[in-house]
Amino acid sequence: MSKILKIRNVGDYSQWVGHTDTHPQVSVIDYAEVSPVRHCLNNYSVYGIFFHDEANIDLAYGCGKYDYKEGTVICVAPGQIGGKEDNGEVVNLTGWALLFHPDLLQGTALEKHIREYSFFDYRVNEALHMTNEEHDILVSLMRQIKDELQKKHDALQDAILVGYIELMLNFCQRFYNRQFIIRKLVNSDMLMKFDQLLRDYYEEKIQLTSGMPTETFL
Repeated sequence: MSKILKIRNVGDYSQWVGHTDTHPQVSVIDYAEVSPVRHCLNNYSVYGIFFHDEANIDLAYGCGKYDYKEGTVICVAPGQIGGKEDNGEVVNLTGWALLFHPDLLQGTALEKHIREYSFFDYRVNEALHMTNEEHDILVSLMRQIKDELQKKHDALQDAILVGYIELMLNFCQRFYNRQFIIRKLVNSDMLMKFDQLLRDYYEEKIQLTSGMPTETFL
């Protein structure tokens, strides 16, 4: 039976990796400050955004797998399961994690439309792979949220944190859209080449001597 860590709040994950939180509903973790850490397969009741600067880990996500490499972003939502089951291995990681509890969003505009961010959907069958520029943007936002968390709590802090989180989510959506467009263009280019191969095959009447085109020819 799989060992699953229940992440009921941000503190559950922080405790696992050895991080101390300053806010009950938001956590920003710089893995370089807590490594080495052990793997964990998590059942989330919080939202999370994770990326490692150097990683080559086969992670579970829902019923599928992610090949988690450098520059890969994993986004999870409450009710989802993801990670890698603890096998006793200790690994050194560099990168960042942002976790926030749904209660933080109560009464905000983000609460109403957070489900619209496509990358939280289990049906997304590929991870987000960042460019160097995109990586630097997310790291900058992580640092800003971390800096805000270290300030004394006041009446505006939660609103500021939600603002930063929404900004990060919007950037992630932009990056996903960019990746989708590139993938669509690549697929379109492949279809055009495939179509041209078939046209040439029949125009040169190769089918009369070789029969129908095979996978080897294509």
